[in-house]
Amino acid sequence: MEQILSVTFALALFVHAVLLSVAVWRTLRGENAVDRLLSVELLSMLALCMLILITLITGESIYMDIALALAALGFIGTLALAKYLADQRMF
Repeated sequence: MEQILSVTFALALFVHAVLLSVAVWRTLRGENAVDRLLSVELLSMLALCMLILITLITGESIYMDIALALAALGFIGTLALAKYLADQRMF
C-alpha cells in the first residue's frame, strides 16, 4: 500500500511539473497583462502544490514552511499587481 502511495505522489509531482511548464509558456506568451497576472498566480499555486507533494514524499517539514511563505508572498504580490493594473486602466 505504501508503494502505491509513493508512486501516486511521484505521478502527481510529474503532472504538476508539466502543468508548471504550460503556465510558464502562458506567462511568456500572454496576450495582455491580465492573462499574465492569472498565469503568474497559477505558477505560484502550482509551485505551492509541488512543495506540498515534496513534503509528503520526503517527510521533511521544511518544504511545508517554504510553501506557506510562498503562499503569503504570492497573495501579496497578486494584490499589488492587480492594484497597479487597476490604477493603469483608470487613466
